[in-house]
Amino acid sequence: MNRRNYVKFMAAAVILAATVLVMDNCKEQQSKVNIGRSAIKVENGLMTPEVLWAMGRIGGVATSPDGSKIAYQVSYYSVQENAGHTVIYVMDDKGGNVKLLTLTEASEHSPAWIDNDHIAFLTAVSGSQQIWSMAADGTDRRQLSFTDRDVEGFLFSPDMAQVLMIMGVPNPLVREKAYEDLPKATGMIADDMMFRHWDSWVTALPHPYVAPFDGKKVSQVTLDLLEGEPYESPMLPFGGIEQFDWSPDGCSVAYTCRRKQGMDYTRSTDSDIYLYRIQSGETVNLCKMDGDKDRNMGYDTNPKFSPDGTRIAWQSMERDGYESDRNRLYVMDLATGKKRSVSEDFDSNVDDFIWDDCETLYFIGSWHGRMSLFRTGVDNVTEPVNDDVCDFNSLAWAHNNRLIVTRQSIKNATEIYSVDVQRGLCERISHENDHIFSQLDNIRVEERWIRTTDGKDMLTWVILPPGFDASKKYPTILFCEGGPQSMVSQFWSYRWNFRIMASQGYVVVAPNRRGLPGFGQEWLEQISGDYGGQCMKDYLTAIDEISREPYVDKDRMGCVGASFGGFSVYWLAGNHEGRFKAFIAHDGIFNLEQQYVETDEMWFPQWDLGGPYWDDNSTARKTYATSPHLFVDRWDTPILCIHGEKDYRILYSQAVAAFQAARLHDVPAELLLFPDENHWVLKPQNGILWQRTFFNWLDRWLK
Repeated sequence: MNRRNYVKFMAAAVILAATVLVMDNCKEQQSKVNIGRSAIKVENGLMTPEVLWAMGRIGGVATSPDGSKIAYQVSYYSVQENAGHTVIYVMDDKGGNVKLLTLTEASEHSPAWIDNDHIAFLTAVSGSQQIWSMAADGTDRRQLSFTDRDVEGFLFSPDMAQVLMIMGVPNPLVREKAYEDLPKATGMIADDMMFRHWDSWVTALPHPYVAPFDGKKVSQVTLDLLEGEPYESPMLPFGGIEQFDWSPDGCSVAYTCRRKQGMDYTRSTDSDIYLYRIQSGETVNLCKMDGDKDRNMGYDTNPKFSPDGTRIAWQSMERDGYESDRNRLYVMDLATGKKRSVSEDFDSNVDDFIWDDCETLYFIGSWHGRMSLFRTGVDNVTEPVNDDVCDFNSLAWAHNNRLIVTRQSIKNATEIYSVDVQRGLCERISHENDHIFSQLDNIRVEERWIRTTDGKDMLTWVILPPGFDASKKYPTILFCEGGPQSMVSQFWSYRWNFRIMASQGYVVVAPNRRGLPGFGQEWLEQISGDYGGQCMKDYLTAIDEISREPYVDKDRMGCVGASFGGFSVYWLAGNHEGRFKAFIAHDGIFNLEQQYVETDEMWFPQWDLGGPYWDDNSTARKTYATSPHLFVDRWDTPILCIHGEKDYRILYSQAVAAFQAARLHDVPAELLLFPDENHWVLKPQNGILWQRTFFNWLDRWLK
């Protein structure tokens, strides 16, 4: 099950080699390393899997100290080579003078400005991943760090005299059993929980190190902020450099850490913000000062100092064990130790934030199917900056009171925009995929509010095919969201992509059913302990309401989803009363009892399922009584089951069990397993196979 933050994950990538046409004036050099934009020709104006995978994917964005220049990374894929490559571009703050800076065979990523004329970045060109630098025109390349391990992330102090680096240390809870007479043995031994996480065995833990920097070279590492401690910082599996910040005077580092391991770790989400004082080595827990142990008991992450260093802000969840609790924006006065939420009047999640002056912050928040931009003050007054129908994803400052953001929507992939925060005007300044979108026929996205069975209003996105004709009838797909607490926003996905579904001739119905953020805490919390309840009624209400439209063919309706969406598909397969003619479940839970003892993070089933299936409490009894496998005797509709064998959040045995149960009941079924994929599908050729199998199955039963 993905937490909401997983949307920030970016895979490394290369262009579509079969159709490569290298741009700019460095064609010969670029061809040697197989990078550049793809000159793919779109047939009939329709998006296909190959077109989707030919797009450049914008990642990290960094503005220069004076705000005049922007460095950003773009990842490209090669389906033919089944490989990925990431490069760095630079442009001015208005989007002009775009220049590709990196031409090496190794990916180069994570750009950060050293000064207004030099950029630091990560690359493994020397064999191990290290910090390098170059001038803002791509010249004067030099290696800065020379550590004995890969540098996984870095952050310079404001005075550029020090650098924080993330590097791994051995995990004492997981070890290889070494016998001299068994040199080819591959077994690993664990003696406590959390021996694996997401898609790998946790053999190493990330630690933050600090080393001096003289502007030309990073000196030998002198300080491990967690010296001798068996804990991780940043937190696995998705945490990165955003979980750290330097004080403006460079004397302290704020960092995120959950000081737990094994059984305690797997049962608790209680991470804290720590302040490490460089000179004294003193560490202070900012979340639990002076015996204050009744607040900040859940996730506390991503600290950021105010410009003058008198305050520090971070994202905070209140309750331990509830990973999808409301994510508030907390601010602490460092002189007094007083802290409070400054987003209390915003009844949803703060997903990213940035300081303006020392009294004002801007944040991206989940609200009504959008990741929108808001402004708040330390006096706790929140107001929207604009009303764009989109998802904003990252924040940085540029000239003249403008924010540099990344922005996406159901219609368009991520691009870089400039936002005038006073007027709320949003202007696009990057054009990474214009050469592709200019060839595509557009789609329509409608915002519909539907009355639920308990009298509430539910936002549902309805996506209509190119050339939509209301007098015709179309096959229609109900999309079931994962998470389970992940809003159906204006997200752009390279797998679960609404535009490509509509481009294949389907109407897509995507409801924000019960249990999703952006509609108030009461709406969000109604799913926990009620997987087979109101959220499933919401799905059926949405498809029933939209199927009244004359353009929906009621005899050609399908249902698809991943993660909790996959659970939803398995559950609806036994409870849909003939509505659907085809199902597709990706990485879904088929057997809830099996899930409880198989998953990696135990706090999740403990909270959302009500505890283990052997507990005699009303929530657990209710939950396990709605497990999809208990309704398999009612299955009568073709179903495709997809899963990755490296998925440790929901094991692939769930898909195998569902597939075999379907076949044992003489239900047409297919099973697509990926031995080398996790909860997602990341490799180019696997991605194309996923898309082709997905649409072949829908076309077989709905067209």
